[in-house]
Amino acid sequence: MKKEKQFPKTLVDAIKYFADQQVAHDFVVSMRWPKGVKCPRCGSRRVSFTANRKVWTCNGRCPKRQQFSVKVGTIMEDSPIGIDKWLVAMWLILSAKNGISSYELGKAVGVTQKTAWFLNHRIRFALHSGSIEKMSGICEADESYIGAKARYMHKDKRTGVGHAGLRKTAVQGILERGTGEKHSRVVLKVVPNTRRPELCGNVREHIEKGSTVCTDALMSYDDLERDYDRRVIDHAESYAHGHVHTNCLENFWSLLKRALKGPYVNVEPFHLFRYLDEQAFRFNERKLTDSERFLAAVPSIVGRRLTYRGLTGNMELAAT
Repeated sequence: MKKEKQFPKTLVDAIKYFADQQVAHDFVVSMRWPKGVKCPRCGSRRVSFTANRKVWTCNGRCPKRQQFSVKVGTIMEDSPIGIDKWLVAMWLILSAKNGISSYELGKAVGVTQKTAWFLNHRIRFALHSGSIEKMSGICEADESYIGAKARYMHKDKRTGVGHAGLRKTAVQGILERGTGEKHSRVVLKVVPNTRRPELCGNVREHIEKGSTVCTDALMSYDDLERDYDRRVIDHAESYAHGHVHTNCLENFWSLLKRALKGPYVNVEPFHLFRYLDEQAFRFNERKLTDSERFLAAVPSIVGRRLTYRGLTGNMELAAT
């Protein structure tokens, strides 16, 4: 009797495990359709499988008995890259603390830098969390600016003293502190401005009413006092008064900027939100092993598609 392969725990094991095309294909099928294969277009389970081409034919409500593969309806749709390389690339991205550049990814899986860049963004798209349960307990809200430092800019692009954020992209972070076995988690959003309606609206969207919210002395958060127990820490005086601080978010900003300025060097504001999704997922799932984090991310590849035109053009994401 043939012994079943044990699921990989490390990158070396993953490369060996998914090197078998049939194993890689069967893995994605089992993760996508645990209760049996069904047509991604009409949902019918009346399908027939052609083994030598690894495609199914829908015998249900689809016209002209349309065919589909396991890639259809996922971030891998219309990609000539093998499933084995897709899975190894996902493992690499999810296990790297600061992320991995498209040059490094391309060399690792054997594709061009341009292909690796597109692959990288499609995996980030899968890591986006569209809905997250509301936070509670003690939370923090803070904002940061992503962009080049003035001393590295050409003199014509410098904004002058007191305008550090004028040419940078504002990002708001909302963090729920950990309690006991539950670790802290964060949600990020690129914001067009740091005015009251924008910042307070995001807080109300992600934090339950009545929770404690720690912020700095920015006046844009003053409106939170109606619905929350708002605690203010004035950074002109100190950085912490007991549990009143935003140091957990400050720590996260440090991790985020280390990744953006390290492997990625520079990020266009156009694509910044995807890098935020990647780093937020990695932070929220940091207590998992590489194998567990990989298994948590794979199901999210289904139902999402990002075309190259959508990525580089008008940002119309072809999500299904």
